[in-house]
Amino acid sequence: MEKIQDRTKRFALEIIKFANGFPRNMTAYVLGKQIIRSATSVGANYRAAQRARSRAEFIAKLGIVLEEADETVYWLEMITESAMVSAERSAPLLKEANAITSIIVSSLKTAKAK
Repeated sequence: MEKIQDRTKRFALEIIKFANGFPRNMTAYVLGKQIIRSATSVGANYRAAQRARSRAEFIAKLGIVLEEADETVYWLEMITESAMVSAERSAPLLKEANAITSIIVSSLKTAKAK
């Protein structure tokens, strides 16, 4: 099974490639910048969570990961629903963003239950 740290990094790289294919206009620039920020933040904050000094810090950092993953889902929906890219092109990324979000929700529940 792929480690979540590797999976979030691979996801961020896929989002970067995805955004690099956007049309060249103001809307695409703004949405591209937003989605790259949120998607790369998922992996960066997950790595930070792994180095947490306490359970409370781990839970707080995972909360940030969850927020960023959910924000990435939002930007993917905006990009698709604005017809900037086809649903077919964004579907695999949306599926992965939702999967990562679900994994983080589960991890947070487990961490809070201990």
